[in-house]
Amino acid sequence: MLWFWILLRIVLSPIMYAVWRPRNSGMRNVPKRGPALLVSNHLSFADHFFGPLPLMRPIFFIGKEDYFTGSGIKGLVSKAFFTGVGVVPVDRTGGSAAEAALDTGLRILREGKLLGIYPEGTRAPDNRLYRGKTGVARLALKSRVPVVPMAMINTFELMPPGSRLPKVGVRPGVRFGEPLDFSRYYGQEDDREVLRKITDEIMQAIRQLSGQEYVDRYAADVKAEQAGRDPRPADDDD
Repeated sequence: MLWFWILLRIVLSPIMYAVWRPRNSGMRNVPKRGPALLVSNHLSFADHFFGPLPLMRPIFFIGKEDYFTGSGIKGLVSKAFFTGVGVVPVDRTGGSAAEAALDTGLRILREGKLLGIYPEGTRAPDNRLYRGKTGVARLALKSRVPVVPMAMINTFELMPPGSRLPKVGVRPGVRFGEPLDFSRYYGQEDDREVLRKITDEIMQAIRQLSGQEYVDRYAADVKAEQAGRDPRPADDDD
């Protein structure tokens, strides 16, 4: 992804600052070197651009392998884009998607990189913050790296679902909070109550940064209901 990150810094960054004048804060809370887990709300496709914008290091994200397996020109463009914005495909052939995502995330952190994760598991259906999945807590306990809460601001208004281009006149931004300390829970990554407690603490830290209304439901369930589908099983929490 290095080529795209260089392009973002040299070409797109000045344009994004000039057109949208993003308000960013808390960058000092992100380590300048070494691994860290950045946990963020997810409001818009624009998050992929405005989240990493103020940092001098690239952020890697975990994504579905489907993004990288398309055919034809569209498939090549999709693969190039998602690779460029730091999405690493999850290999699901060795087990469940949750375990594959965990293994991929741990590998990225072992390489000393910044790993970004959206605990809600999907883009929010509206401008509210939804319940987090406990996979983020397992990753935090197993990796034992700094956990930095991260809040996207105004990106839902900037580029709502279904929009192909971001609006002009909306000032987006990102806020990075102080690292969260979960060392008191190390070694308890198999305790579901501990995982839920940590996940809820992470979501509240994001809420304090973003100022969003919190909804104690999974965003995927709400989106399924809106589309007329049945929500997924209630115990699917990874």
